[in-house]
Amino acid sequence: MCKGLSYLPSSCLEKAKGMRVKLSHLAEIHHKQKVQDGKILQDLETLLSSKIGLQAFRGFLRSEFSEENLEFWLACEEYRVSPSNLHKTKASSIYNQFINPDAPLEVNLDAETRESLLSLMDVPCADTFNKAQQRIYSLMAKDSFPRFLRSHHCAEAIHS
Repeated sequence: MCKGLSYLPSSCLEKAKGMRVKLSHLAEIHHKQKVQDGKILQDLETLLSSKIGLQAFRGFLRSEFSEENLEFWLACEEYRVSPSNLHKTKASSIYNQFINPDAPLEVNLDAETRESLLSLMDVPCADTFNKAQQRIYSLMAKDSFPRFLRSHHCAEAIHS
């Protein structure tokens, strides 16, 4: 039969107090993370800046066989911060992978944007892909993101 806490050694009581403090701290962190996870879904920009959100969105796009837009957007983000001595090589790679009409992951860009990119390929700079990236971002925001919000991928991301 239990005789109460007064019969426990003081060292056990101190350890129990310490564990209670740690558990309450963990519960608080968990609650803050859940609140933050809910905010991830407010808009596409917030989703893309979150590792969990990006993972869930990528899984959704992969299930729809339409992940090329996200991959292009991510490649442009990486390109923008790359050293200028790598711009020509990286720009060519991005063009061949996403922009070229025979590209394996061709993104849906209008002819005017494609032509302006082609003219910039000789002397690329940090903002070479800005216009195309913005067009693809808008496409994802208007088309893919709303579908993602209604998908089981989104629900699983919220509940994980």
